This record gives sequence, C-alpha cells and structure tokens, in this order.
Amino acid sequence: MEATQRYVAVVGAGPAGLYAARKLAAAGVKVALLNRDIKPGGLAEYGIYHNKYRMKNGLRKQFRKILQNTNIAYFGNLTVGENGHLTLDDLRHMGFDAILVTVGAQGTKWLGLEGEDLKGVYHAKDIVYHYNQLPPYSQKEFFIGRRAALIGVGNVMVDIARWLTRDLKIDSVIAVARRGPAEVKFDKAEFVHIAANLDLEAFEAEMERVRARMEAVGQDVEAARQFILSALEKADPSVSDTRFSFAFLSSPKRLLGDAEGRVHALEVEDTALELRENGDTKAVRLGTTRLLDVDTVIFCIGDRVDEHFGLPVEWNEFVKNPEPRFPVDGISYEAYDPEKKAPIEGVFVAGWARKASYGLVGMARQDGERGAQAVLQYLETLPPKSGDPLAALENHLRALPQPVISKDDWLHLTEIEQAEAEKRGLPAFKFGTNEEMLAALGKG
Repeated sequence: MEATQRYVAVVGAGPAGLYAARKLAAAGVKVALLNRDIKPGGLAEYGIYHNKYRMKNGLRKQFRKILQNTNIAYFGNLTVGENGHLTLDDLRHMGFDAILVTVGAQGTKWLGLEGEDLKGVYHAKDIVYHYNQLPPYSQKEFFIGRRAALIGVGNVMVDIARWLTRDLKIDSVIAVARRGPAEVKFDKAEFVHIAANLDLEAFEAEMERVRARMEAVGQDVEAARQFILSALEKADPSVSDTRFSFAFLSSPKRLLGDAEGRVHALEVEDTALELRENGDTKAVRLGTTRLLDVDTVIFCIGDRVDEHFGLPVEWNEFVKNPEPRFPVDGISYEAYDPEKKAPIEGVFVAGWARKASYGLVGMARQDGERGAQAVLQYLETLPPKSGDPLAALENHLRALPQPVISKDDWLHLTEIEQAEAEKRGLPAFKFGTNEEMLAALGKG
C-alpha cells in the first residue's frame, strides 16, 4: 500500500523555519513555507549587523540550497494571524496535517516606565530592522540625539552601540544595567567593535563605585574588570570621538521629557545584589536615584511573541504543553491551550516562537530541526488521508489583493540586487521598501 503524502505548513521563514522545512522535506513531507516578508531569512537577513556581508552571504547560500528542494513551496509577502491574510484555522481547513510556527518573537518587550512614549525612546529591534532595511522599518524616521542610554548589556546593546559610535558618531553612549559587571551578557568577540570607544577613566570610576556591592555577594571585581578590558587588545580602530561608558547596578525608573515631548533625562535607581538559593543574583532597589543626561533611550531587553497571532500567550511566549506527547531532547514543541488544559492538535512552535530571544542563528537552526522532529513524530500517529492542501492554499492566495512571492521570484530579486550592487560598486545592495522590490519584479 502506498504511503500517504503528508503536508505541513511552516509559518515563518527565518533560520528556524528554513531548517525545519529542510528536515521535513528530507523526510518526504510536502512543505508550504509561509513568510511575512518578501525575502526569506528572518533575523539572519535583517537582524545581523548590517555590514557583516560575508556571514550574510554565507547564510543566503545555505537558504538558497534549502529552497531548491522540490518538496518546499515558498510563499512570501503573506501574513498569518488573527488579522492576517491567513489564519491558523484557514490552514487547518485546507487540510494540512500539521502547522509548525516559527515566526520568531515579532513583538517588543518594554518595562512599562513613565515616559516610554516620549520622542527619542525606541526599542532596539526597531532600530536593527531600520538599519538592515526591513520594510516598513526602513521607511520610519528615528530621531537620534547626541547622548544615548541603552538599557541592557547583551549583544544587541553592543550592536546598537556600534551603530551609534561608528555610523552616527554621536557624543556619548551609556549602557545601563540592573546588575553588575560580573553579569554582562555580551560576548567579547562582539565588544571588540566598540571597545576602542570605552571611556577608560569613567569605566574605572564605575568599577570602584560598585566594588563594595559586588564583593558583598562574593563576585570577583578584578575578573569582571579584566573581561571587559580584554577586548581592547583586538579592538577595531575607533572612527569617532563617541565616549562609551557603563552605569552598573542601576535600574531604570522613569524617563523625563522636555516641553516638546522629547526625552531629556533617564532616572535610574541604585541597586544592590542579593544571592538566591540557586547561586544566581537578583537586583534589589535601594531607593536612591540619580539622573542621566541623555536625549535618546533605546531598550535592548529582548522580545515577545505576537499576542494576535492566534495562540495562547503567557510571559511573552506562546504556551507549550507541559507534558509533551512528542518531546525532543526533553523539550516541548507542542502548542497548548491553558484554559482547556489540552494541547492544540497538530500545532507546534520552534525557534524564537518557542522561546523568545533565545540564541542566534545556530540555536534557531537547532531548535527548528528539533521542532520538525516533533512534527514528524506526530505525523506517524495520523491515519491515512487524501487531498492536496497546497492546491487549496494556492487557490486561496489567488484571491488576495496583493502579490504573493514564490521561490523563483525571490531568486530573481536576489539576482537584481546583486547586479545593482555591482553597478554601484557596493559590497551589497538592498531595496529599502516592499514597493521597490515588487516593482523590480514587475509585480508593483
């Protein structure tokens, strides 16, 4: 008896979705890869620092090879969600055996502070999308001043600081952290890009200011100091006079605005460290505050999933089955309805859709492949069925008012942009709007 052909819709064509699609296709599954953007790649295309051309080109080659698989159909410029061109229920009714959601964390996380709505206050994700030319962020105007505070001390903060110091060349950048220098989250390999702009005098003064509070919980002040300073040895040469500094053990409290509604100061509250039973620390507010003189504040504190996608959300993430039927390496990839206390049949989540802001491209790839493995386990439990969900999907898409992009369209767009880069003598070229991309493809 001939085996039943299985069909899976993968929603989101970032690294998690692409590598999941590859694993499913290799197992003989027909995959509909649905993407909000015209181009596949997600954060690999629009989240990596804009001038890392070699890395981006290498990833694009991998993605091109994945999409050459005839079991994968690509549909770009298409939104899925409660208010999208398609809903999850639409995909179910078309007959897909399973849906794997890899849309990433499309929302932004905020702290809910007074003044977050002031002019000059942004989230890092929007800035990253802006300088990487992701529509519509590429078309938005960002009012960046001369003195910026960045909330957070991870790699995203370093990317934003790099843009401010090397591209915009503003006067000063200060990274604000609730915890101390022993708990920074950035990699030294990333910090080398801004280390030459570190204000050494201010850094040493800051280390002394927080020394007693670090020693009170047994943290090694000198080791933390040396980790940060070790980036100086291989630091990129400075191209600006921007002064980069830290404000450790400082919790953002509120943002103050001027008469024009623009931020002009960030109030921070001093914190101390308290040891938890598991050995971690937590920041404890001390009640004393001070003002940082800044005219731009950018939150670099992570992301959250889209609450209007169509899946239950808790703690900024889609809810997963606490007792998974198809775990992979002990991890649950199954969407779950906490009100019904039951898994959502045939729906899985992977990548940042499973765990927001977790790892970069390599982690997204691994998680996407694991999510695909969970789906494959689920497919083995299904009875035989007939029908062609891909045909039903294509019929639905033909009725949409806007053009849907195929893999051939994307490959053609890639060739057009490469030719434009060569014509202009640039290492890379991107159209900055959907309208320009569609016009180049003759679909405008």
